[in-house]
Amino acid sequence: MQTSFSPNLDLLHGSGERIGQKVEELTGGKFTIRVYGAGEIVPGLQVMDAVMQGTLQCGLTSGYYYIGKHPALAFDTAIPFGMTTRQTLSWLHYGGGLEMINQIYSEFGVLSIPASTTGGQMGGWFREPVNSLEELAGMRMRIPGIGGEIMSRLGVTVQTLAGPEIYPALERGAIDATEWIGPHDDESMGLYQVASYYYYPGWWEPGVTLGLLINIDEYNALPPAYQQVLHTVCGETFCERLAAYDWANPPALQRLIQDHGVIITPYSEDVMEAAWRESHNYLDELSASNAEFRQIYDSYRTFRNAQWSFVNGNELAYQQWVIPRIG
Repeated sequence: MQTSFSPNLDLLHGSGERIGQKVEELTGGKFTIRVYGAGEIVPGLQVMDAVMQGTLQCGLTSGYYYIGKHPALAFDTAIPFGMTTRQTLSWLHYGGGLEMINQIYSEFGVLSIPASTTGGQMGGWFREPVNSLEELAGMRMRIPGIGGEIMSRLGVTVQTLAGPEIYPALERGAIDATEWIGPHDDESMGLYQVASYYYYPGWWEPGVTLGLLINIDEYNALPPAYQQVLHTVCGETFCERLAAYDWANPPALQRLIQDHGVIITPYSEDVMEAAWRESHNYLDELSASNAEFRQIYDSYRTFRNAQWSFVNGNELAYQQWVIPRIG
């Protein structure tokens, strides 16, 4: 296995290491997985290609890195203004989402198992403040997936860079901004040293899924019991990482503000409205031009709307009442 992430990222890359460790433990050492970080075998953004070709038997990565192969692979990670992590996991397992996504992956000889998450993400780091849609236009930003397409429509010059390339690109001024993950991983990357403005919300990744992509021939060659071990360990790691990020992000955010002088600020209303409009326009365009994308998006949207109607009358109302009263 290779991940798309630097070994320095303890929770993100560490998800792959955890999967390897747990698989070995549960099989009494009979099923072992050697885990490598981004660039150790192939570049971080080429993990799926390496799995397809058999260079890697499996890889932990983000499906939206590969939307050039098929736009519907974005649903294996996140889409703009989509569901939270918990809602997405529910759709994948109980709304038919994973079955439809794996139909797409099967065209490339790959199987995806939801294996980790970062939870909801932040809205990116900027070297200069962005007070309006007009100021956003013309900036150079690292942002992958459909979120990158939407930023492009808002006038941003978009680049896709692997994680280890982000810091030096910001440092030398090759880009003006980047999205990455959230406070814990962003602090570990030292992004506060090369950009001072940290925006929210991460409207393009409100809930993130990382998939363990497995070469389908390698998967089929495993004994059924080992296949089940993989599914079990990936599911358990997904839940454990969600809890780990919820534990790690709040203190990291406080350190960024108090120790490093980072300025936390929301996107302006005109940026949010334009992003909302262009996101739905683009998703509708993809649906009109690609029947497989339309099938998945229709399922996703129906599930999302039902989830939101419940959350609005339950969890959101609770949080809106409680949070102002606890400081």
